[in-house]
Amino acid sequence: MASNFGGRVIRHGFTRTVTGPWNYVAGRRCKPSESLGSMKVPEPATGHVLCEVLVSGPLEVDRAVASAREVFPAWSKLSGRERGQKLIAAGRIIRENLEDISKLEVHDTGKPIWEARVDISSCADALEYYGGLAPAIIGQHVPLHGGSFAMVQRQPLGVIAGIGAWNFPMQTCVWKVAPALACGNTFVYKPSQFTPVTAVTLGEILTEAGVPDGVFNVIQGEGETGAKLCGHLDVAKLSFTGSIPTGIKVMEAGAKGIKSVTLELGGKSPLIIFEDADKKNAVKATLMANFLSQGQVCSNGSRVFVHSSVASEFMKQLVNATNKLKIGDPFNEDTTVGATIHEDHAKKILGYIASAKQEGATVLCGGERVIQPGKLASGWYLSPAVLGDCKDHMKVVREEVFGSIASVLVFDSEEEVVRRANDTNFGLAGAVFTKDIQRGHRVANAIEAGTVWINTYNLYPTEVPFGGYKHSGIGRENGLTAVDYFTQTRTVYVEMGDVDCGPLYQE
Repeated sequence: MASNFGGRVIRHGFTRTVTGPWNYVAGRRCKPSESLGSMKVPEPATGHVLCEVLVSGPLEVDRAVASAREVFPAWSKLSGRERGQKLIAAGRIIRENLEDISKLEVHDTGKPIWEARVDISSCADALEYYGGLAPAIIGQHVPLHGGSFAMVQRQPLGVIAGIGAWNFPMQTCVWKVAPALACGNTFVYKPSQFTPVTAVTLGEILTEAGVPDGVFNVIQGEGETGAKLCGHLDVAKLSFTGSIPTGIKVMEAGAKGIKSVTLELGGKSPLIIFEDADKKNAVKATLMANFLSQGQVCSNGSRVFVHSSVASEFMKQLVNATNKLKIGDPFNEDTTVGATIHEDHAKKILGYIASAKQEGATVLCGGERVIQPGKLASGWYLSPAVLGDCKDHMKVVREEVFGSIASVLVFDSEEEVVRRANDTNFGLAGAVFTKDIQRGHRVANAIEAGTVWINTYNLYPTEVPFGGYKHSGIGRENGLTAVDYFTQTRTVYVEMGDVDCGPLYQE
């Protein structure tokens, strides 16, 4: 399949340039039939307008949901193997075109190109994983007394509504869509208004892979569009990744419609480094836990607890490593720190630095805007910050910053650090660094979080579930567990003898 777009040959049927990231409904890009206005989307790297997108109104939401509902019977009746083959094909298309899609993701997010490649590769991983799993999504046969038996059937829910985050725009989309489609559901997705590009690209890829028109749809918009989608009567389930305040609104909409809800929300995760930890690996993990994607990662280990006996040396090594990070053009191969998503968010992060200083923290490095040359001058590039002299009560320690700020805290005992680590309303992730495997397991089991790493950080294999405790969310994405959140069971009891109703019936 080949076509011509803007003078460029498209080997596979998706757009390789940031042009008209409109909606994707019934198998094609399209402008909304009616809109609530338009959004000018800034490109993080340059601060200039990347694209202008029309905001979908109620009629367009209805059209997308109707498209998904119409094709649901046919899609759900395909065998798991047939659905899975199409998802695997989509994963292959992503791998064959990894560079082009990764560049679109950089335009959308401002993250370094090498990070974008990792993210987009993980999308292929998820499609291939759930494509392979689809034939194994089966029910049960339960033998009962007297030859009777029950069939427990696993059924799709129907039309799924997904709302995604701007930090990993294509990944958060695929993590929802891959298991949902494998289970036989259809989908309507609203990406963040800050990153509208690659969800539409995914739609084109799925169509190229043979997924029927209408199985996956994308509508662009802001809060009002998302609210209309969440409240739609024909939507069976809501899946949201983002902030806690918006997650509460999504859950309220689900409650009003008695809809199943999955929420992947924020975090303020602890990274605990004991005195016997491998210091080099602990420093490397702290960089991964705080500075990937400009610190805009929900699972970040932004509360770095270091044992008092090694705190001074650890902070010295961490600051040295942080100062070596290269801030600059995200398309350069050697860039390790790209652009913050937009100006307002950058100023919010800088506000946390100011607050930390006022409360007595010491800025050991970073925490400033770094003006870039030329076309990048209007982008918001922030130097990664390491804060010392931090205390548990500080605003920067209590609240989710969602930026490149590592707050280092000192502890003396295992019991103490576990108590302090769990003293938060969040519970998304955490980690422990130690060479004592017994202590590693003991502390990991004591941390109140959905994911805990031992001697590493911020790895998300598709094969294992991801989600949070407490205010960090409900439900899980990835792994076999995700199938439970995109299906429902129906029990069919088959009686092989006479009806036994006790004394109710007399001859």
